[in-house]
Order: sequence, then structure tokens, then C-alpha cells
Amino acid sequence: MNEINIKKEIGARMRQLRLEIGLTQEELANKLVSVKGKSSIANYENGSNLPSDEVKFKMCELFNCSLDYLMCKSDIRNPQKLQLDDMDIAFASGIKGLNKENQETLKNIMDGLLAKQELEDKDKKE
Repeated sequence: MNEINIKKEIGARMRQLRLEIGLTQEELANKLVSVKGKSSIANYENGSNLPSDEVKFKMCELFNCSLDYLMCKSDIRNPQKLQLDDMDIAFASGIKGLNKENQETLKNIMDGLLAKQELEDKDKKE
């Protein structure tokens, strides 16, 4: 991937994180203090510029994410929050014992159960 595409991908991630916490570009610039207005944020988000290290670290604090996630080097938003309980470990160990076909079957079953649960949760809210 070339540098322009990397900057655009990082900019898209920054925009997504900003929108998740419900800030406008101007509000984000104000929170970051060292950023000179919403045009700087727009330049980050459209991939024209990358923020300074200081601004990146402030963004990570504000967005509650790792620097690797912010810079698109990882898809794990906050690795220190990734903790496995006994059920997770047992499940992962069990999957390893299955052949590929059975792993795929189990994945399809899980997808179905998650969809069912999502519908049930949605019905409860209404």
C-alpha cells in the first residue's frame, strides 16, 4: 500500500473514532488544544497530513484506543482490555481440536446464534 493510501486509511480511522464519540471536527480541535482549528482535523481525516506525535497521543487518550489502532497497524482497539476468561480459553482450545470443516460448521452455528440473540435483544428494547 502506498503512502497516500495509508494516510487516507489512517484519516478514515480518525474520522470514525471522532464520530463514535460524537464530536465535530471543530470540537475535536478544541479538545486537542495544540491543533489549529477544524481545517487541521479535516486535513488529517482526508489523508493530506498526519498529526504530530503529541496530537496522536492525545487522540488515543480521547478515543480510548492504542496508537497502533489509531495508525491502522492493528485492528485491536485497546489490547490491554483484551482479557480472556476460562470460557474463552476452553472454547479456543476446543476449536483447535476440530478439523477445518467442523470449525466452519461451528462458526456458522455461532453466527446464527449471535443473529438470534441480536433479534431477541432488539425485541426486548421495543
